Amino acid sequence: MAVVEAYAELARRVLARPARLGRTRLVAVDGPSGAGKSVFADRLADALAALPGGGRPPMVHTDDLLDGWADQFTFWPRLEVRVLAPLRAGRPGGYQRYSWVRREFLPRVVPVPVTPVLIVEGVSAGRRAVRPETTLTVLVDAPAELRLARAVARDGTGILPELRRWHAAEGAHFAADGTATGVDLVVDGAPTLPHDDRRYYVRGPGGGT
Repeated sequence: MAVVEAYAELARRVLARPARLGRTRLVAVDGPSGAGKSVFADRLADALAALPGGGRPPMVHTDDLLDGWADQFTFWPRLEVRVLAPLRAGRPGGYQRYSWVRREFLPRVVPVPVTPVLIVEGVSAGRRAVRPETTLTVLVDAPAELRLARAVARDGTGILPELRRWHAAEGAHFAADGTATGVDLVVDGAPTLPHDDRRYYVRGPGGGT
């Protein structure tokens, strides 16, 4: 059954839990493209920043780490070596952001400091390999037709061939990874329950938190 929950309460739960990636509480926001992951991650970050003594956590978008369309899941070593491993050791990390316009990584390094919370958002961000080190793993999902329409509205019809291949690969990944049953929280990315979507999200069935 769908339930309306507050971002503020979820933020408090995150901070109450232990850090598992060095001194950092890693929050992984996973889900298929167009489901609403970025919106959820941004609003959780806002809720964390609003807590007394809190600060807005840094956020890594996995799309920024992909070396083009063909790197859909194989980007992970880049995240591990440049971000996760340094934080695990208590050191700051950093990465180069991929330009989808230039089709190359930009030279400037984006720093990832050691902070109480880090949010990693994107397809496969909560994959099985990283779950032992996450403080919270979230799956945001929405109907396939709506997700496709959102992506086309954002990026144009020219991406449709790549997008259809991308969606098929996503489905295979989530099935093999057991994502829906392995995460802590499942979020409805296309809720029909009335709510203030800046302060609340709708929790779907599944998840353990």
